[in-house]
Amino acid sequence: MSKTLIRKKILKIRRLKKNKKNIKFNMIYSLIKKVNNLRKKVVGGYYPVNFEIDDLEILKKLEKKKIKVSLPVIKKNFAMNFIKWSFKDPLNVNRYGIPEPSKGNNVYPDILLVPIVAFDNKKNRLGYGAGYYDRLINLVRKKKNILTIGLAYDFQEVKKIPISKYDQKLDYVVTNNSILK
Repeated sequence: MSKTLIRKKILKIRRLKKNKKNIKFNMIYSLIKKVNNLRKKVVGGYYPVNFEIDDLEILKKLEKKKIKVSLPVIKKNFAMNFIKWSFKDPLNVNRYGIPEPSKGNNVYPDILLVPIVAFDNKKNRLGYGAGYYDRLINLVRKKKNILTIGLAYDFQEVKKIPISKYDQKLDYVVTNNSILK
């Protein structure tokens, strides 16, 4: 099945299910607490839209543990930066209707929580099709180690995601019920 067809099918299911099951904080924390000097690292999250898994509670709990968090800001030419952010900081709505930090320092996340449209058991990810996350992950991997954790519902798993040379495989996929290592 093509990426376009998979995307269309899974987004329709996700919209119809309007799932409210979230990922338990301990599932994510069990993966990231192994990172050396965690309090000196930055976790990149996202502001959930379009019935994505909500990572805001995870980010809030990380911030309470004195772990720095960041959110993406969409740039021109399908690029995005991550800005260090706190729940006290204001957000602006971008051209896609997604809240993002209005100002702050650019950071390269050490740990990245990635929204997923669909995934397979090899940890290949399908997004919305613009390649923002693939470009960012590729850029950061050239500069330093990054731990990538995709977040999805179980029903978003498909048999096989068609991949290209630009697609970046994830380190883990965490669903509302399990961790794919």
